[in-house]
Amino acid sequence: MARRKVQRHWLDYLVYIAVRSLVFLVQSLTIAQSYALARFLGWTLYKVDKRHRLVGLENLRLAYGDAMSEAERDAVVRGVYRHFCTMLMEIFHTPKTINLENYRRYITLVGHPPILDRMISGEPMILLTGHYGNWEVAGYLFGLFGFPTWSVARTLDNPYLERYLRTFRESTGQRMIPKAGGYDQIVEVLESNKTLSMLADQDAGQRGLFVDFFGRPASTHKAIALLAIEHNAPVVVGVARRVGPGFRYEMRCAQIIDPAEFTGGSDDARLLTQRYTSALEELIRQDPSQYLWLHRRWKHQPLARKRASKPDSARSELAAG
Repeated sequence: MARRKVQRHWLDYLVYIAVRSLVFLVQSLTIAQSYALARFLGWTLYKVDKRHRLVGLENLRLAYGDAMSEAERDAVVRGVYRHFCTMLMEIFHTPKTINLENYRRYITLVGHPPILDRMISGEPMILLTGHYGNWEVAGYLFGLFGFPTWSVARTLDNPYLERYLRTFRESTGQRMIPKAGGYDQIVEVLESNKTLSMLADQDAGQRGLFVDFFGRPASTHKAIALLAIEHNAPVVVGVARRVGPGFRYEMRCAQIIDPAEFTGGSDDARLLTQRYTSALEELIRQDPSQYLWLHRRWKHQPLARKRASKPDSARSELAAG
C-alpha cells in the first residue's frame, strides 16, 4: 500500500510538471500561435479519444434526433474538441492578457446591471452556468471587477494540479468551496449575503431530480433549488459564449429566477430546476459546438420507485454528489 502511494505521488507530480511545462510553452507563444496549437491538439484528441468521442456523438443523437445528421453530429464533436483546447489556451493567457483597462477588448457584458446591483447591495445570489463557452472566465472577471464569488467545484484527484488550478481561480479574489464536504461553507456564504457560483449540468445519479433537457429526462442536482428557496437567493443563469474571431466572448446574464415567484408548494424545487435547465438548453442551442457533450449527461434515467423517497435535503444532495 505504501509503495502504491509513493508511485501515485510521483505520477501526480510528473503530470503536474508536464502541465506546467505546457503552460510555460503556451504563454511564450502569441495568442494566434496558441490557437494553431489548439487546433492541432483538438484534432489529435478527436482521433485518439474514441471513448469520449462516441459519448459525444450519442449525446447529440439523443438531444437532436433526426434534426441533426450523422455528418453534422461528427462536425459538432470535432468542434467540441477544438473549442475545449482553444479555451485551455485562453485560460493560460488570461492572467497576462485581461485587466481592468482592456477587458472590453475581449469581453462584452450583456444583462449584468441587476446582478451588479444585487452584489453592491449585499444580497445572496446563486450564479449558474454549465460546461459551455468558457466557464472559467466569469469567476475570474467578477473578481477582477471587485465582486469575488464563492465557487463550488470538485476537487481534482491530483493535489499538485488542484493547488495550481486553485491559484488561477483565486488570483482575482474568487474563493473555492469543495463540492464534497463543503455544505457548511455554502450555507455560510448565502447567510452572509454573498454570491455563490455553481455548474449546473452534471448527471446527479439515480437519486437526482429528473427534469427535461433536450426533450429527455436528465438527472439533476436538486441542492441548487433547495438552497435558493431556503435562503431566498435568486438564481442567475449565464454563460460566457465565444463570439470570435479570436479571443472574444459575450458574458451574458440570460435569466434571473426569483424563488419568490413560486407558491411554496412541494414541487417548487422541481419547477425551479426545470427553469434553469431549460435556460441552459436555450443557450447551448445557440452554438452546440461550445458545449462539452463528452460527459454522459443522460447516464441515469428514472426508475420506478417502490418506496417513498426521503425528504429533500441540500446537505445530503451535495454529499452524494
